[in-house]
Amino acid sequence: MFDTSEKRFESDIESFLISPEGGYEQFSYLNPDGHRIHKYHYDKDKAIYMEVLINFIIRSQPEAWDRYVRYYGADAQEKLYRRLENAIKENGLVYVLKNGIEDMGIKLKVCYFKPESELNDAQTALYKCNILGCTRQFAYSPHNNNTIDMVLSVNGIPVVALELKNQYKGQDAECAMEQFKNDRDPKELCFRLDRRFLVYFAADLYDVYMTTQLAGTATRFFPFDQGSNGAGVKGGKGNPADPDDYSTAYLWKKVLQRDSLLDLINKFISSVTEKEEVEIGGQIKTTEKQKLIFPRYHQYDVVLKLAADVKARGAGGSYLIEHSAGSGKSNSIAWIAYRLASLHNDRNDAIFDSVIVVTNRVVLDSQLQDTIISFDHTPGLVEAIDDKKRSRGLTDAINDKKRIIICTIQKFLYAYKDFDDLAGRNFAVIIDEAHQGQSGESAKTLRRALIDKGLAIKEYAAEEGVEEEEVDTTDMLVDTIMAQGMHKNQSFFAFTATPKNKTIELFGTPDPATGKTRPFHVYSMRQAIEEGFILDVLANYTTIKEAFRLVRVSADNPELIEGPALKALVRYYKENGYTIAQKTDMIMSNFLENGRFQIGGRGKAMVIADSRANAVRYYLAIKDYMKAHPEESRGCGVMVAFSGSVNVDGIEYTEAELNTDDDGRQITTDKRFRREFRSARKNILVVANKYQTGFDEPLLHSMYVDKRLKGVNAVQTLSRLNRTAGGKTSTFVLDFANDEKAIRESFQPFYETTLLDGRTDLNRVYDLRTKIRPFMLYNGDDADKYFAFMTSHSGKKQDAAALGRLSGIMKPVVERYLDLGTEESKFNARMAVRKFVKAYAYITQLVRLHDEELFKEYVFASNLLKLLPKAKHPYEDVESKIKLEYASLSETFKGAIVLDKKDVDLVPSADKAKPKVPRKNTLQNIIDRVNERFDGRFTEGDRVIVESIYRMFMCDGDLRKFRHYAKDTTPEMFEKSLFPEKFKELATQCWLSNSDAYKKLFSDPEFYANVMGSMARELYKILRSEE
Repeated sequence: MFDTSEKRFESDIESFLISPEGGYEQFSYLNPDGHRIHKYHYDKDKAIYMEVLINFIIRSQPEAWDRYVRYYGADAQEKLYRRLENAIKENGLVYVLKNGIEDMGIKLKVCYFKPESELNDAQTALYKCNILGCTRQFAYSPHNNNTIDMVLSVNGIPVVALELKNQYKGQDAECAMEQFKNDRDPKELCFRLDRRFLVYFAADLYDVYMTTQLAGTATRFFPFDQGSNGAGVKGGKGNPADPDDYSTAYLWKKVLQRDSLLDLINKFISSVTEKEEVEIGGQIKTTEKQKLIFPRYHQYDVVLKLAADVKARGAGGSYLIEHSAGSGKSNSIAWIAYRLASLHNDRNDAIFDSVIVVTNRVVLDSQLQDTIISFDHTPGLVEAIDDKKRSRGLTDAINDKKRIIICTIQKFLYAYKDFDDLAGRNFAVIIDEAHQGQSGESAKTLRRALIDKGLAIKEYAAEEGVEEEEVDTTDMLVDTIMAQGMHKNQSFFAFTATPKNKTIELFGTPDPATGKTRPFHVYSMRQAIEEGFILDVLANYTTIKEAFRLVRVSADNPELIEGPALKALVRYYKENGYTIAQKTDMIMSNFLENGRFQIGGRGKAMVIADSRANAVRYYLAIKDYMKAHPEESRGCGVMVAFSGSVNVDGIEYTEAELNTDDDGRQITTDKRFRREFRSARKNILVVANKYQTGFDEPLLHSMYVDKRLKGVNAVQTLSRLNRTAGGKTSTFVLDFANDEKAIRESFQPFYETTLLDGRTDLNRVYDLRTKIRPFMLYNGDDADKYFAFMTSHSGKKQDAAALGRLSGIMKPVVERYLDLGTEESKFNARMAVRKFVKAYAYITQLVRLHDEELFKEYVFASNLLKLLPKAKHPYEDVESKIKLEYASLSETFKGAIVLDKKDVDLVPSADKAKPKVPRKNTLQNIIDRVNERFDGRFTEGDRVIVESIYRMFMCDGDLRKFRHYAKDTTPEMFEKSLFPEKFKELATQCWLSNSDAYKKLFSDPEFYANVMGSMARELYKILRSEE
């Protein structure tokens, strides 16, 4: 009969672990009578196999043990336990396993780890002395008879606990997790954090979950699955079916295999102290919490795969890691950096001399340092170049051959000139955000700064067909061309959740079978959502259509530049007080009725404004709304974030002036700003181009978007909501500016895997250069003259007339540009030069272009661009010539925006659609275009209704009374309290005189409210302005 029992599942796992491949010793077995026999005595009170530990010490350190026994005599075993337990209690088990203990001058190791090189015979022999044990039905407690299905121990110390369930018997991993939560007392010695067990696995036939700390019913387990299609590729949660084995066999065959477990303890598992800001008694205080960090499966997988590939290929490769938000990127970078810093080849040579982590995040600096230091307490292992150390700190770190260096990419612009000769040195460069700043001057400088000049000369000479001695390295042209392209002494490891086409081409892995370029490793947005590490921000999405109509109120109908005028008209609507008030009403009613009560009443909101001025307007409108609705808004507070200062309606505002704490002090630092918003005092944040990336506030639940978003910008902005928190089960987005289709198109490329179909045509730079020629701006002599001048002044002190002579060289070229005649010709010429410059800068990151004339022209053209004046168009005030006649907001989509489970192919960078040449049009025609785009349901009949009621009011006997109301009251009181009854009276009179014509007014509540509100606001302004 086929055996589907749980014991069979356990037995199959055990049979691998105790095999030569598994590397474990069987600590318990069944005798012929069916009784479980334990090979060694497990002391439940001490939570250790002391006999096994002593056997290991005798086997690996016989001389040290002899000294120990001579010193303590018959008490040696008890003294050893006491010293071990005190060390573990003081420093944690992870530290003791890595560093051992000291007792009265005698050093004892409790574990040995695999040496970096297999050529180290002595260390390899010590490593083989480790005794890894596998125990089934592990009775752990002196207080009860409970057992754990399987326990793995290292030299007598239990470190891994497994509860194994079998769906054939009606149980699964959920049952195993409940068992850990409800039947395992976390106060037991073996379950205390970092005292014995380092990780707990709950596994069944299909899934695996893990945790590092038991906390009763509050225990949090995390998925430890590979992904539905396997590890490192697209897919969702779960594991793929294995035709030859269990779907979860990777757990015991890869992760828990002898060498793998010891490697996990040595290079992955770490004990860290995390600082967390919590609100206590109305004050934000920093608390410290001890945690054990254990990799999730995709983190473990990417580190091992990268290390294996680098070990096989050596330095010089590029690797793109497409890991979603919620992937634990900071820890992944820390593990990769530490692994690469200690990676050796088969000749026992370190593959990299230094690992450089390039980041723009200060938070990552400290987190990375803390995590790596928890692996290895070697002083100076990590050098973080913060603002205090400046670029000189980077120079010193490179020259001193620090193993791991953390800095920003901008530091290389100033530091590289003082680097020592880097001959024979290899560098691993880990890029925190690969889609940011990897195609500009800073990125080129980084590559150039780290080249091995001797190797570069050798490559350049071979490509040019000359002897190495013939290469003139003092020639600026030769030196620059040598620095182009990829370099064999530099490996790049680039992380991003949102790769662009250039990112994939620079760092991705070509697939010869398909002709596409793909990421080296993937942890998809889909998998992160399905595993519960981030929330789906598209699951509860509402889009609002803005409809409005503008009318020209001036006889003046000037000709304007169409593009800027279109923007000005839309901006007029966006900045209109009625528009802001209407949207604020919708935002606040939604948040106060729903969002604030989410996450146990701690829900917060973010409002995305399209400009700094509108951010201030929203901030002031929200403040006014809260004043007008004190009861509903009780406990609410609003903040605003923008850079610099902004003038709004004649008043200058700064962020600090508008944001104050409870004591009235201005909030002037980013740290204080984040802390204040984290408090219960503030729960609405209005932003304009700030905090839309890198702002992780888990309590953000609702987002109100009033800005066009596209591509990466849309994903990053909306992803401010996706962080998880206790009690957070949903998010909400109300979008005034984008439709459901646009948001789906922005997110789809990053939901599974992003690929690049094809490669950039490297000869495209020549085609773009040719397109400059018809404008006859310059010739080869101009470029040669400019280059010769710049070369002659390289490294010299600039005299007082040098800039004048340089401008004299460029003056004829600029004059030819100005003589082109039409603005269209100038625009097209400027675009042609810009495209050539951008293409050359990008392509020379991919390859080395051995074309001196092309390089000279690039240097010349890139500087020429700075001197070519753009067309200047006189400012035309359109606001005094128009007014807002009608505006409404209507819901167009509500529900989940569902993404397809498929890869998306991007195409290489090429010429974008030809930019539109600025052209003129009359103000009225431009107004008509705006109205055509944004006009809603405001018909001719609607206009008749509004005009009729307006005329009735202006002839009404109460006009004088309302004139006094307007002068003596606030706009809110006039609109909300005084005008509604009068409006109702007039509207009713109209309806009684012609019910068909005025039917819409009483059958459409939204139309009624819009007409009444807009009329009240206009009348308030008119009546107040009258003498």
